[in-house]
Amino acid sequence: LAFLRHSIGGVRLVGGSHCSGRVEVLHGETWSTVCDAGFDQQDAEVVCRELGCGLPVEVLGAATFGRGEGQVWSEELQCRGNESEISFCPTSSSLNQNCTHDSDAGLVCAGKRDLFIFSFTNLSLHTFSVRLMDGGSRCAGRVEVLHRGQWGTVCDDNWDMRDAAVVCRELGCGEAVDALSDAHYGPGSGPIWMNNMSCSGSETTLKNCRSDGWRKHNCSHFKDAGVVCLGKLVGGSHCSGRVEVLHGGTWSTVCDATFDQQDAEVVCRELGCGLPVEVLEAAAFGRGEGQVWSEQLQCRGNESQIHFCPTSSSLKHNCSHDSDVGLVCAGKRCIFTD
Repeated sequence: LAFLRHSIGGVRLVGGSHCSGRVEVLHGETWSTVCDAGFDQQDAEVVCRELGCGLPVEVLGAATFGRGEGQVWSEELQCRGNESEISFCPTSSSLNQNCTHDSDAGLVCAGKRDLFIFSFTNLSLHTFSVRLMDGGSRCAGRVEVLHRGQWGTVCDDNWDMRDAAVVCRELGCGEAVDALSDAHYGPGSGPIWMNNMSCSGSETTLKNCRSDGWRKHNCSHFKDAGVVCLGKLVGGSHCSGRVEVLHGGTWSTVCDATFDQQDAEVVCRELGCGLPVEVLEAAAFGRGEGQVWSEQLQCRGNESQIHFCPTSSSLKHNCSHDSDVGLVCAGKRCIFTD
């Protein structure tokens, strides 16, 4: 590894705003673009910090902010993420990708605005770049990614539970239960955007994971990847709705007579939705389908996920979907860009 202190004179984002755009580094007296295959979340954190733009929101590839001019930088940044500027980051000359400007990296930082906490009525302003389709809920289904305004699928080559964990986290759906392959939820349509995902499992969004690059694959839609996540709220927004739990591969509703404040605290915590505001009875978010769960949650309230809560099979109530419990949580943090 060599240090860039004397080879990089600065960094800028071009084609967007001060805090979003194509990543370019100053090498000598020449601005060069950066290959998307060699630019990751840690590098993004340093660039956003150096520009005074807060935290990174999204790392983008495939010349999202337009193709640059001149050279594509031939080295790879290997920042740890805690550097104050990229001139302190190590670099490697072993960048194997023969990149063109079609692979210019882009970056969106949070900007100079602070993080705000919004109630459920404002959560529709928060958009996701990944979704799960044809699985019967927003927390299970075929993985689809939004890129350049178009939804496309992910090939199942090397698709595993670490990749699934990132999808579930990004959607606020708790822990990953299963990583599925061979178009388990049916073949999708449109482009196959990503292949050979290599997530560590700690990334905040699937787009921050390493892959072969946008639309680089030899797959068909019969190899579309799928995911099943653990927890969900249905019929409202991401942080409000009917409570459903996954039991033996089947989503079941929960009886309102057995669901209390401690259970609510755990569900809201697991979904990243803050504290519970209100537990609602009598199918306030609509009647569910399928089974009503036959057991009773007995959370203490300090568990990180509901599958750590004790349960009791001594459910005395003969509940129907007229008694499906609903929950309103305080909301979640949303990041808005300039």
